[in-house]
Amino acid sequence: MMASRRAVIWAVLVAAAVAFVWPQTGSAIPAFARKYRLSCSTCHAPVPRLKAYGEDFAGNAFQLEGKEPVRFFRDTGDPILTLQRELPIAVRFDNYFRVQTKEGARKSDFQMPYYLKFLSGGQIAKDVSYYFYFFFSERGEVAGVEDAYVHFNNLFGTDLDLMIGQFQVSDPLFKRELRLTYEDYQIYRVRVGAARANLTYDRGLMLTYGTSFGSDVVLEVLNGNGKSPADALRNFDTDNYKNVLLRVSQSVGNVRIGGFGYYGKEEKYKELFPSGSQPTREWVTDRFHYLGVDATVDFSKSLQLNAQAIVRRDDNPYFMRVHPVEVETRGYIVELIWALHGEMGRPFLTLLYNRVDGESSPELLNLGLDYESFTASYSYLLHRNLRLVFEGTYDKRAKNTRLLAGFVSAF
Repeated sequence: MMASRRAVIWAVLVAAAVAFVWPQTGSAIPAFARKYRLSCSTCHAPVPRLKAYGEDFAGNAFQLEGKEPVRFFRDTGDPILTLQRELPIAVRFDNYFRVQTKEGARKSDFQMPYYLKFLSGGQIAKDVSYYFYFFFSERGEVAGVEDAYVHFNNLFGTDLDLMIGQFQVSDPLFKRELRLTYEDYQIYRVRVGAARANLTYDRGLMLTYGTSFGSDVVLEVLNGNGKSPADALRNFDTDNYKNVLLRVSQSVGNVRIGGFGYYGKEEKYKELFPSGSQPTREWVTDRFHYLGVDATVDFSKSLQLNAQAIVRRDDNPYFMRVHPVEVETRGYIVELIWALHGEMGRPFLTLLYNRVDGESSPELLNLGLDYESFTASYSYLLHRNLRLVFEGTYDKRAKNTRLLAGFVSAF
């Protein structure tokens, strides 16, 4: 109890120090707000979580509805060249101080910087945009490029969009990059056995189509092996197969219900050493699929509930030549976001429940596939682009409490 009390005191003192020393006026705002001379609150509530208007803006290839003002572009005299007058750039900078209560864990830690991200996005041509960001530092390492894609909007004069590049497989579900909590959506990150595919970053294409009656359809075709670098032959994909995800959702009033299926196949070489002969190599295959359902309920502009259940099944994630081990992994996310003084207010409360259950035969343990946590996170906007965070997470299965204080800034 004394250790927990000291942890809370430390977290509050550090957060108070951050609030005291940070300047109370701000002149820098993120790239799109700077370009259009709009407040961050036009799209976010709070940063980085998107409001409906922000989702529409992103889905419209980072263009305002209607005609883009001529002043945003240079007059080159070439009718088929669109050149932005200024290159839109922005920075995200996150710092935290964290304490934990579990014996043997690192009791206190200055995680500064936790994220340092360089972002850019804008128009290449009418209805064609780009977006990318580069991690100068992600948990102390240069992580490189994560999101990086070109977006073709309203193909053939319809609500059909195409994105090509690198993005998160889970983007049509709940966007990890836009969450308000330090705690992640854990089921998206899970890798099973030696299989590389999960619901985070991958390379490929995404087709989206929206209907006038509230339905949305998303199709993704992916390499299926994450964002690892190319091999010596300049191949990014490690086998000859592509993975496919299909998602369908329907909005009715203030409720959106969705479901998705994701099918994939991965092959790996296995070295064989037959007695008395030269070693040979053989392909070994894992086939997997995800099935998931989710719902979002907007009780008001101030209160939103998100929930999701996902099942993944692999037939051979350890790539065994004989006696393959089948694995089933289940994940659950429940998130409640409450704007305490309305979406234009300063305080926000987020409650998040995570659970991951993995099953396999007793011979092979699914290490890391056993997780359950409860998170409460309080955010306070010092400015629209500077958010204080106070967060506590209880990891039930590890019997560990994690407390942190820090800030998320964008400029």
